[in-house]
Amino acid sequence: MYKHILVATDGSKLSMKAVRTAATLAGSLGARLTALHVMPSYVPPVYGEGAIFIPEMTPKGFKAAVEKEAQAALASAAKAADEVDVAVNSVKATDPQPWNAIIKTARTKKCDLVVMASHGRRGLSGLLLGSETTKVLTHSKVPVLVVR
Repeated sequence: MYKHILVATDGSKLSMKAVRTAATLAGSLGARLTALHVMPSYVPPVYGEGAIFIPEMTPKGFKAAVEKEAQAALASAAKAADEVDVAVNSVKATDPQPWNAIIKTARTKKCDLVVMASHGRRGLSGLLLGSETTKVLTHSKVPVLVVR
């Protein structure tokens, strides 16, 4: 059925549930598994007249912080996959829109299923915070399995 599964992870408890689901599914199908962590792009701070002082994070410091976060998330994904005897390929991407990076990675890696978590935000919180899962569901040509 599925031969190559992409699982998106941010390292959160909920996304780790999606990783465990994807690893178990990959193991039962004999499919390959790729774990993806999308890192945000550096955006320099903008100060106005009424701005409070916030210590500036340098681009180098920002990159080090997001790389550390990515390594931790992908290491957790690798550990979860290892627990069910599934090999995992780890991928990092940088994009201001995580949904876009997920779709691009699924296409370039020739994945035939995307697995990701959803916080289930609805109403005003869903509108204000947005939903990466909804955007992937809307724009992806690859089937998406949503884990809650």
